[in-house]
Amino acid sequence: MSLQEKTEWIAVDWGLTNLRVWVLGAGGNLLAERSADQGMEKLTREGFEPTLLAMIEDFLSDAKTTPVLCSGMVGTAGGWAEAPFQAVPCAPQSAEAFVSAKTNDPRIRVTIVPGLSQTSPAPDLMRGEETQIAGFLQSNPKFDGVLVMPGTHSKWVHISAEEVVSFQTFLTGELYALLARQSILRNAVAIGGWDDSAFENGVSEAISRPESVAAKLFSLQAEAQLSSGSPEAARARLSGLLIGMELAATRPYWLGQNLTILAAPDIGRIYARALSLQGLQAPVLDAAPLVREGLLAAYEALTATKD
Repeated sequence: MSLQEKTEWIAVDWGLTNLRVWVLGAGGNLLAERSADQGMEKLTREGFEPTLLAMIEDFLSDAKTTPVLCSGMVGTAGGWAEAPFQAVPCAPQSAEAFVSAKTNDPRIRVTIVPGLSQTSPAPDLMRGEETQIAGFLQSNPKFDGVLVMPGTHSKWVHISAEEVVSFQTFLTGELYALLARQSILRNAVAIGGWDDSAFENGVSEAISRPESVAAKLFSLQAEAQLSSGSPEAARARLSGLLIGMELAATRPYWLGQNLTILAAPDIGRIYARALSLQGLQAPVLDAAPLVREGLLAAYEALTATKD
């Protein structure tokens, strides 16, 4: 049997900077996996279909139409097709809210999973993370607590009864990148290396006195000028100050809560260490496989509505 004949559907995670594709056969069997730096920020609306076709051409057949299920930034107003947000509290994915995207090639049928929104207690949005959450809930349907999702825009998500109750987003990762690479601190902070003590001190300082973080940040530059601190320690302390400030703001999310961290392993361990300084234990799960698990769940829900 050829790859085209084996291909049942295609899962797509289309973010701001990257594109990931999984080609799946019967029963969710993985046939192939591909990725490219062809994120939404590089494409016009007309560019999505040809970009995807270039990735999956050899899995398509003229004899059938292959379903393609997408999540992520592809569903924004500037994406392939806008998929309006679902308001929480709600399940992370609902097949009734999925949106069809217009295609010119009859070999594919594209559907987009919407993100989530909230208006209270503060306006917030997520797009893409809902698929990770759905993937996590596939294996943990009885989870009741908070998912910590570090990244460029970190999210703290309250889950109960398989629904997203509320969530809060922080620009922690983006702030780190801007401060470390584009601010006055760029020459003080190393690209690599680490200092556990400096990180822990930064976390403790920010949690105990978050109002002093701006001053503590400038001290990193002063220490570099006075040769009283290493760039590796500055890198760790910068991370500690920003994560500590995030923890100070999310206290209601972690005090007395059941916590699980969904993240790339390296950043997950850093957050776990920060939480452990507050006496909290949070297991770290690799977020990467959860996207595909979430899309698998979405596909099953989508096909169930058509039966």
